Amino acid sequence: MAHIAWLGKKTPFCGNVTYGLNTIEALRQRGHQTSFIHFDNPKSPDRRNTSLVANDPDVSLPYLVKSQVYTIPSPGAQRELRESLERLQPDLVHASLTLSPLDFRLPELCQQLGVPLVATFHPPFDAGIRNLTAGTQQLTYQLYAPALARYDRVIVFSELQAEVLARLGVREHRLSVIPNGVDPELWTPAGPQRTSPMRRVVREKLGRDRVFLYMGRIATEKNVEALLQAWRLVDPKGCKLVVVGDGPLRATLETNTGITNASGVFWWGYESDLDTKVALLQCAEVFLLPSLVEGLSLALLEAMATGTACVATDAGADGEVLDGGAGIILSTQGVTTQLRTLLPVLRDQPVLTSELGRRARERVLERYTLTRNIDALEDLYGELLGATPLVA
Repeated sequence: MAHIAWLGKKTPFCGNVTYGLNTIEALRQRGHQTSFIHFDNPKSPDRRNTSLVANDPDVSLPYLVKSQVYTIPSPGAQRELRESLERLQPDLVHASLTLSPLDFRLPELCQQLGVPLVATFHPPFDAGIRNLTAGTQQLTYQLYAPALARYDRVIVFSELQAEVLARLGVREHRLSVIPNGVDPELWTPAGPQRTSPMRRVVREKLGRDRVFLYMGRIATEKNVEALLQAWRLVDPKGCKLVVVGDGPLRATLETNTGITNASGVFWWGYESDLDTKVALLQCAEVFLLPSLVEGLSLALLEAMATGTACVATDAGADGEVLDGGAGIILSTQGVTTQLRTLLPVLRDQPVLTSELGRRARERVLERYTLTRNIDALEDLYGELLGATPLVA
């Protein structure tokens, strides 16, 4: 078994946080020792008594600014990171990159310490550069490529993402495509034997309408406004659009789109409870993800695993996930127009949505389970540590 020092985030909630926590827990269940190094200003004024004590598997690094998108560490964070790694003496460092200046210093630091360094590179993208948001994300890839070329391995979620980085100078032998994974025993379709009390609570709250659902951040790159515009134009009778999430655009969209709970859109808000999120997806007939840029959406995989019919743009790896009939793929251009045509079809063809949901779950079982993800991760660790496979 290996000792992995995991550098990532625990807050604020985002896909990076979910990825890190799920992976750490799975590695621990397989017997690996893990130390979580993350940005978190301690409540105690005495840092060294809270973050650098012996055998503490959880190390906090000070920061000045932390958001879902980027982190600016405090001036002393790099020194504390070095001291933490020297104390912990891990076999390997795995950085779930947080978009911070420390990301660029890690290769040199780990080389000095003689520790293999792995990165998971999350930033969303649209390889076509079809909109301003995609262009901004492409700039992120261009800035990071020289540093990523110095990591021992860089994990990406799709072949398309690997091709983008290879074109920017990261050698192919350093790139490993390991998609996100979900637990299909947790994210599972509802059935006669699986009607949980929470699902009944959610259904009572939403009423008897057929549920079309968006779950994620309400921010520019998610393009929720295009979905709301299409819903307003179609106004599908007997259906309800449930918007689960929060973000900088929620107040504006909720106020200015002219769409309220009374007119077919239910603003659920941010949901942190896992059982409730599972129940929401089990109640949904269709999951909609109109993003302009993506990495590989965990929410999409969770919806697919619950047997929900999925509609997503081809941003990032989401189109790759749904290709071959596992869902309906939209272009990131003209999302409102495409949804205006598609929503009536989904409303009128419940047999179609049922079949899409069945195919979506099959695709997850085939390619995107958490077990497959961790198997591949262990193989990569074993290769770097000279012990393949990495088992007791």
